Amino acid sequence: MSRRMVKALAVLALVPVACGAPPGEPGTTTAVKTSTSTSAPAKLIKVPDVSGMNHQDAQNAMQRAGLYNLREVDGTGQGRALVIDRNWVQTGQDPAPGTEVAPDAVITLTAVKYDDR
Repeated sequence: MSRRMVKALAVLALVPVACGAPPGEPGTTTAVKTSTSTSAPAKLIKVPDVSGMNHQDAQNAMQRAGLYNLREVDGTGQGRALVIDRNWVQTGQDPAPGTEVAPDAVITLTAVKYDDR
């Protein structure tokens, strides 16, 4: 290897290499413009009227409308779980039918057993 080549390699070895550093002068940064996506507000959904429906059918109607955050309440105040949905009938709902809500809104379905009537 010639002296000239050794000298060139030695010089190159001393040159700082910035892997992954932003372009520009040492000690400076390059601004990167990023766009933030602003999504359109969620489309509102009209709450269907499920008054007097079988509880299972009421749940199906809510889900067909796009409402899945359903809360079930025993309309007698006994705090019973609505285990077999077809044994219950709707006596109330909140929000009221026709109200426009966001898709993730909580819909409370109040029902009593058919035997409670």
